[in-house]
Parts: sequence; structure tokens; C-alpha cells
Amino acid sequence: MNDLYPLKFKPIFKEKIWGGDKIKTVFGMDYSPLPNCGEAWVLSGYGEEVSEVTNGFLAENQLDELIEVYMGDLVGEAVYEKYGNKFPLLIKILNSSDWLSIQVHPDDKLAESRHNDLGKTEMWYIADAEPGAELISGFSREMTPELYLSNLSNGRLKEIMNYEKVKKGDVYFIPAGRVHALGPGLLLFEIQQTSDLTYRIYDFDRVDDKGNPRQLHTEQALDALDFAQHDSYRTLYEPAFNKTVPVVESTYFNTSLIHFGMPVVKDYSGIDSFVILQCAEGKCTIEYNGGSESLQAGE
Repeated sequence: MNDLYPLKFKPIFKEKIWGGDKIKTVFGMDYSPLPNCGEAWVLSGYGEEVSEVTNGFLAENQLDELIEVYMGDLVGEAVYEKYGNKFPLLIKILNSSDWLSIQVHPDDKLAESRHNDLGKTEMWYIADAEPGAELISGFSREMTPELYLSNLSNGRLKEIMNYEKVKKGDVYFIPAGRVHALGPGLLLFEIQQTSDLTYRIYDFDRVDDKGNPRQLHTEQALDALDFAQHDSYRTLYEPAFNKTVPVVESTYFNTSLIHFGMPVVKDYSGIDSFVILQCAEGKCTIEYNGGSESLQAGE
């Protein structure tokens, strides 16, 4: 068996009613013939949307095939023991030119009982934000199911949402159960559990090309929502140059930022896990025993 090496993958592009063009204009990704791209799934083992390797002798193999062959040597023994051939994370780039629906994701327990699936805890790293860009994360006041339903039925849901002004470099951790929505003018990286379970609460009265409103999941969302109100929703971290800065530590993933202008040496041999490196800006080269791979912004 040949040695493993840093693997690169082909993005899977998704047209969205709220999608924009920055995945092409900022990151240079060609999503033609789609008219827009709201989501680029840059690393996925979800359902039928499985990423394909683009480099080295494993090119054209799919991620699930590689896990089946390499098992813990690829993803880590503990990860393989827990998830088997299912890759546990889904990595996306999102670009919004309009508001996404206000939504919530179920946790593992609820997702398992209802859908025989994983829940969806996620985080956002803002790669670019137009002036005045906003997102929704959580409630703006102490909430109860009764008060929430009253505002929802009276068309006043937006009044109890917590709006956040967003800038480049901001991070938001969105645990399962937290109500959220992205506003227009945002380009971001999304790291999440391998799940696509979404309960849509409100969609700004939009209709599809046939004039039909999008489906809402009012009853399902009620059991999934965390009604707690928090003092702060943005994840705070202290940027540093030529240093690894931890940002999010969770049950499902740990993320760090490395802003560097000189060679950085990393030894991952003692880590019982896969490691994902994603270039947020600029470009770099990964040198390893046996060769090197370039990494452009977005890859």
C-alpha cells in the first residue's frame, strides 16, 4: 500500500435562491453552468455528495472509498471506531446575497430519534463582509416556548432575534439548537457535523419560481430550539502573527487560525485524528516527506 499524503478535493457547487458570485470572484472557483453559487461543499462525505480526490495516485477516488481502505490510518483510530466509514465533518464555503431562512438544527439525540442521522453543530469564520452586513445568532431576550410561538404567529419573529454586525475575521459558534440566519453580503467558511438537517422557521415570505412558499418546520423546530439568551454570541479570540491561535474547541471539532509570513513546522504524528488545512486568504505550500502541495485561498 502506498503512503498517504495531503489530499485535495474537488468542490461540489450548490445554486441557492440567496446565492452570490464571490465564490468565483474571490476564490476563483468555476461553478458554471450555475447562475450563482450559495454553497461550495469543499469536503463532504454526506449522502450522495461525496468529495473526490484531485491530486496524487489517489486522484478520482472518493472520500468514503478511502476511509473504507485506510480506516484509522486516514481519519484516526478513535474517529473510525465512532463513525466507521462515515466522514464526521462537512466543510463548506457560503456566499449570501440575501437573507437565508431563520432556522435551527437538531442535536444528535433528536436527529437520531427522528431521522436516524447526526445533529448539526457548526461554526462560521467570516472571510469577507460587505459594509453593514449582519447575521442572526440566538435570541435577543429571555425566551419561553409560549412567547416564541406568540411572536411567530403574530408575524413578529424578527423582533426577538439577536442581530450581529459582522466583519472579516469574526467567528460564530452555532451549537445545535441555536436559532440563526445569515444576512446578505457575507462570504464565510462553515465547519459542521456531517448532517444536512435543517428546520426552517421563517423564510421572509419568499416563494419559488412556481409561486409556492418554502416549507416551514414549525412543530419540529419547537422541540429543537434552545431558548436560552446569552450575553455574547461572537467567539472571541486574540489574533497573533506566526502563531497558532485556538478558536473553537467542541465535542465535534477543534479549529485554530494560523496567520503566517514565514515557514511553520507542524508535527501531526502524535494526533489520533485527521487534520484539515484550509486556506482562508493568500496562498501557501505544504511540504511533506515525499513532496509538496500548493494551497490557494478557498482550497
